[in-house]
Amino acid sequence: MKTYLVVNPRSGNGDTGKRWAEIQARLVRSLGEIAFGFTEGPMHACDLARRALHDGFDTVIAVGGDGTINETLNGFFEGGRAINPKAALGVLPRGTGGDFRRTFGWELELEHTVERLRRDSTEPFDVGLLEYTGADSSRKTRYFANITSFGVSGQIDREVNTSSKALGGKLSFMLGSVKALARWKDKRVRLKLDGAAPEEVSCTTIAVANGKYFGGGMMVAPGAATTDGIFDVTIWSGYKLTDFALKQGSIYSGEHVKWKGTRCLKAKVVEAESDEEVLIDCDGEQPGRLPCRMSVLPGAVRLKV
Repeated sequence: MKTYLVVNPRSGNGDTGKRWAEIQARLVRSLGEIAFGFTEGPMHACDLARRALHDGFDTVIAVGGDGTINETLNGFFEGGRAINPKAALGVLPRGTGGDFRRTFGWELELEHTVERLRRDSTEPFDVGLLEYTGADSSRKTRYFANITSFGVSGQIDREVNTSSKALGGKLSFMLGSVKALARWKDKRVRLKLDGAAPEEVSCTTIAVANGKYFGGGMMVAPGAATTDGIFDVTIWSGYKLTDFALKQGSIYSGEHVKWKGTRCLKAKVVEAESDEEVLIDCDGEQPGRLPCRMSVLPGAVRLKV
């Protein structure tokens, strides 16, 4: 199989770029001849992946974190269709968050990752399609691999992305979370699942989940599976900063589903709107706001497992 790697050299706090010669040599020993490109800015990974697929590569590997995986996945599609339905997406996790890899139990250690990537094993992988409102109020679309959520999660993204990253990714995320949660008041959101009548809900965060984890390891959707053709929808209502501080063990273990403020539903299509500004988090990025529509595309991409 012709293999192309989309490499984010800034992933892993810059360690990927520093160690690339070593990583590349190890990959060549196991995978044979490869080609690669370094990302240079937002959505460049999408462009690199799309170009590779048009050039005949049938395996494209994202080397980086959740954002790199998301952008690479978006490069598999053009004009609303898969460029090559038989092409495989691979992941060499190098990010600081790593929520996508947690669903599959993939290790970070390079040798384990290379051994997984050298196998021919792939499986159909569900993809989420997000239609949302951009900053300029225009209608936009984006595919997602893991989870799209909205509410305080989107506010946290904005807080983190507009602050200095001098303290490093993890600490910057924690500080951004505290700032956003300290000021947060639940929003009223009209939620419609699979075309049913809309229900108005109090929204701390609503997660439309293909994978299980978001926010740096929170198991927001313990029952989610990437091959079942349906989203797990988790609604958090009435959550405060004290809940995240004092009960975080339950959030990271998935026990939060037993809390009074958690509801778990399933749907293939989720639509949401609000009279207030409600920001979106898509695979760790903050692309826009409500109203939005999320639909599942069953088995739209093959994933190297």
